[in-house]
Amino acid sequence: MKRETLQNILLAPLGLTLRAVAHLPLRVLFILSDLLYLLVYHVVRYRRHIVRKNLQNSFPHESEHYRRRIERRFYRHFCDYFFETIKLLHISDRQMRRRMQFVDAELLESALNSGRSVIMMLGHYGNWEYISSISLWVDTPNARLGQIYRPLKNKWFDRLFLEIRSRFGLTCIPKANTLRDLLSVRASGRQSGTGFIADQTPSPANIHHWITFLNQDTPVLTGGETIAKKLDMAVMYFDVEKIKRGYYRATIKKIELDPRSCLDFEITDRYMALMEETIRRAPEYWLWTHNRWKHRHL
Repeated sequence: MKRETLQNILLAPLGLTLRAVAHLPLRVLFILSDLLYLLVYHVVRYRRHIVRKNLQNSFPHESEHYRRRIERRFYRHFCDYFFETIKLLHISDRQMRRRMQFVDAELLESALNSGRSVIMMLGHYGNWEYISSISLWVDTPNARLGQIYRPLKNKWFDRLFLEIRSRFGLTCIPKANTLRDLLSVRASGRQSGTGFIADQTPSPANIHHWITFLNQDTPVLTGGETIAKKLDMAVMYFDVEKIKRGYYRATIKKIELDPRSCLDFEITDRYMALMEETIRRAPEYWLWTHNRWKHRHL
C-alpha cells in the first residue's frame, strides 16, 4: 500500500472530526480552546523554550512578570487561532464580515480598478487566515486575488489548508511559482492582488539583508520587494488588530505606489518597521513559536 494512501486512511477520521467541529458555534469552540490551552501550555509545553527565548531577547528591558504574561496570553490566542481557522470550513460570508473587518479597503480596490497590481504585505499576526476574506470587501471584477503559500509536507493537511485558504475565492499560489504565476496573470490583461506573509526567517541561501527587528539582528525576506520592482506592483500593508475574542480588524496602509523609485531594501525596511509597530502594540498575537532568530549574522 502506498504511503499516501495509508496516510489518507489514517487521517480520514480526523478530517471528519474537524469538519464536524467546524459546525459548532465559536462560543463552543472557545471552550474547547480553553481546554486545549491547558494541554498545550501546561502539559505538552509546545515550543515553550523557543517562545521564552524569543520574548527574552525581544523585550530584555521588561520584567519577567511581563514576559510570562505575554507568553500565557500568546498560548491562549494560539489555541483560539486553531479553532477559528477550523471554523472557516463552515462559516457564512455574513458572519465572516462581522468577525474580520477591513479599514480603508478602498485603497486596494481603487489601485486594482485603476490598472495597478498590488502586493499585500502582512505577518503571522492575529488570525492571518482571516485575511483571505478581503474578497468580501472589494469589488474588483478584473483582478485576481490570491496569496502565496508554502505547501505543507503532509499532503493531507496541505489539501485541508488549501480548502480553508481558498474558502472566499482567493487563489493559492505555491511559493516556488510566484513570479511565473504573476507574469501569467499580467499577460492575460488582468490585475492581481497578492498576499505575502514575509515576517519569518529566510533560508540561508535567501539571506540578502539584515535589520534590527525587535531588538535583534534579523535576516529578512526580500522577495516581495524584488517582485514589486520587477513587475511595478504597488505595495500595501495590512495592519491587523485583535478587537476581542474571535474579532479582528485590518487597516490597509500604503507602503509604496512607485516601487522602482525606491532604494534597495527600502520597501522591505518599511514593511518590517510597520510589522514591529503592530507587534509592539499587542505582542501576544504574534507567532512566537517560530524559531525566528536561528541564523546569526557573521
